[in-house]
Parts: sequence; structure tokens; C-alpha cells
Amino acid sequence: MEHSNYYNVMNWQSGIDARDDIGKVINSIIADIKKNQKNKNVHDGGMPGAVIYLPPDDYHLKTQVKIDISFLKIVGSGHGFTSSSIRYNVPERDWPKLHELWPGGSRILNELPTNPNTDETNSAAFLVQRSGDPRISSVEFSNFCIDGLHFVDDGTKENNKENTYVNGKTGIYVASAQDSFKISGMGFVYLEHGITIYNADALTIHDNFIAECGNCIELRGWGQASKVTDNLIGAGFKGFSIYAEHFAQLLITANNIFPRGKSSIHLNAVTRSLVSNNILHSFYPGMVLLENQSAENLISSNHFLRDHEPWIPMQVHDNGLPDSFGLLFINGNNNTITGNHFSEIIDEQYIKPTKTKPVIINLSSGENNLISNNNFVATEANAEAGQSAFAAQVDSLLQVGTPKKISFISVSIRESASENTVLDSGTESQVKLDKNKNAFRPTPTLKK
Repeated sequence: MEHSNYYNVMNWQSGIDARDDIGKVINSIIADIKKNQKNKNVHDGGMPGAVIYLPPDDYHLKTQVKIDISFLKIVGSGHGFTSSSIRYNVPERDWPKLHELWPGGSRILNELPTNPNTDETNSAAFLVQRSGDPRISSVEFSNFCIDGLHFVDDGTKENNKENTYVNGKTGIYVASAQDSFKISGMGFVYLEHGITIYNADALTIHDNFIAECGNCIELRGWGQASKVTDNLIGAGFKGFSIYAEHFAQLLITANNIFPRGKSSIHLNAVTRSLVSNNILHSFYPGMVLLENQSAENLISSNHFLRDHEPWIPMQVHDNGLPDSFGLLFINGNNNTITGNHFSEIIDEQYIKPTKTKPVIINLSSGENNLISNNNFVATEANAEAGQSAFAAQVDSLLQVGTPKKISFISVSIRESASENTVLDSGTESQVKLDKNKNAFRPTPTLKK
């Protein structure tokens, strides 16, 4: 009988029920793929790879999946995301009234043991790692859910340990350099690290739901020519929603990034990249950071909204930054910031420190940056807090009316920065810079 390169985990004859330990089953399948694809060159082919299919079900993962072959696709039939945070913040006596309690679809439950000393490579449901040449290529994860199940007490006296965003668990961890990986249509929930990838080339992270994780996307080491597009993302108050370091030609576009991450997008020594057309919402300053001499980046056509946390269980948290830090913080040269909309919608009582003028764009250091044609709205919110995460947040987002305006600084350029240009991004009174060291054209105002 001719061997098939398509595997259904529920039909695989390994002696293990996939629902009891999906890790052992997938590792067994990978071993079979290797056994059947030993020849590197058969009719100019020889190692086509394989597809591993996970039908909709709950799959406990007690053994880490280790991937060291190229051309492998692991695919399910539903990302299965649902909010565990909302459920954990509903009184337990009300759980029987809920329609469902857990995420669903093709769902993998990461049950790997962790402790404070666990090496991060050992806590990932999927570990991708291979040395030598060529780099491992074309591994795909698609259309299933990875669930970390619970957060744990981290010693911070959090009223509800399920709100700590700490458990040591990771969804997908790529430890070695790779080419043309793709993560699409996935769900990640209640993991301390959703996706961690080192040394990426031509990576695609597209159309995923990555939320209620301590950190969502971390691109570490270095990388080039990759994209993070059309995702729904929201980290916890301690972690990153999107983080990238030492990257070039990175495209971050059309993402909807939810609040509570300590930052929305954090670029560390990133060059010649594009951040555009994203919806960014945060409860804290420091929404987007370009640091460590990030250079020649274009930040364009994004919508920034900073407001106050309306959900009572989470109001005790913030990221520790003052409002003088800025919603957009820049340390670098030759960046272009143009055509963005900034909304600072917050009652003055929540501005830190008290009586501080909130800063929107803070150019901390750098030369030859262009800040042009950005629009700013800064008003009080007059929104009410609530016990319902969904209702409280939607109510606050939809409230516009004619609230009182608040004073703000649209652009602040520090003394250490020079030869920068600010055009139509704030009036004379809203822009703070040294006109002897930087070029400035104020936004026109009506004569009174």
C-alpha cells in the first residue's frame, strides 16, 4: 500500500489516544515521516513533508512536541478562542449558567509542568529546533487552539491568581534560525508566552487570535523580511503584545491590538520597517516604542486610543509609566511618523503624576526624524466603570459627546535630539522643542 503524507491524529495507530497525550502522538507521527522520507533526492524531490490533522476535540499535551523537519503543516478545524479571563472573573456560583467554560475547536491543553527555574524551551507545547544547513523551512501551524489553562500565584498578592498572566508556559517556541514559517488562523489563550521566535526570515504571522496571554508575539534575536498582519492581539499588563528586536523589513499592518499589554508594539533596534493601518488601544502610556536607535521606520495611518481601564477587576494595574512618557516614544534616527490619529480620552484624575500634561509623541533622542500631519484629540472621558468586561469597555468606546478638552503636548522633542522636522502636528502651544535645533511648522489655528 502506498504511504500517505496525510495523518489524522485520531486514526494514528500508536497505541496512544491523541486526546490523552497529543504530544506523544505527534512525535510518533514525525518519527514516521522521517522513516518514510529518508532519501533526499528522488526524481528531484524526496522529502515533501506532511500534513498532521487535528479534528475538533480537546487534546491534553503532557509531552512536548519537538519539530526538526521542514515542510510540515499541523492543522485543525477551528481556533477555538473564547475569553477565559471573563469566566475566571465571574463568581464561581454563576458558572453553571454559562453556555461554555473552556476554549474549544481543535484545542491543545498545554499541561507541561513548570516552575520558576524551568528553562523556557522546556515549557513550550511546540518546540521547533534544528541546527545545520539549510535552515529548517516551511513549518506551518494553522487553525487550532493552544490553551495554557490557568495562571498561577506569582507572589504579588493579586486578588485573583488567574489575573497574574504568569504560568511559565509557551504556545510555539522556535529556537533556531528558520525560513518561510507560517502561523495562521490560530488561537492562543492563557499562556505566559504565546509565540516566541528567534532569528526569523520570511515569517508570516497572519489572522490569529492571540489574547489573554502574558506576552503575545516575541520576535527575538534578529530577523528580516517578515510580516505580522490581520491579527487580533491583547497581552497582559506585564508583557508585550508585539515585540521585535534587531529586525529589518518587518511589516506590522492591519492588526487590532487590545488593551492591557504594557505596550502595543515595541521595536528594539528595528530598522527600515513599516507599522501601518493598525488599531491600537491601551490603558497606559508607552503604546508604541522605537528604542535603541531604531532607524528609517515608517509609522503611518494608525489609530491610537489611550483611555482608562473601565473593568473593575483590572483597575489596580498599570505599566508603571508616567503620562509624560508619551503614547509614541522614539529613540532613533530618520524615522517618519505621518498621518496617524491619536485619541487621549481620559479624565484628569487618572493622569499620572497629578497635573502632568500628557505627552502624545515623545522624541527622546535622534536626528532627521519627520513628524508630519498627525491629528490629536484629547478630552475627558466621563465614562463609568463596570463589573462586565464587555459592557464596560464597549460603553466607554462608544461614548463621544462633547466632553471637556484637556491640555496636552502633541510633540515633545528633548534637548538631546536635533535636526528633526515637525509639520502640522500640533499648534505653537502644543509642541515642545528647540526651534534653533529643529524645524517646526505649527498646525494652523483660527484667529479669535
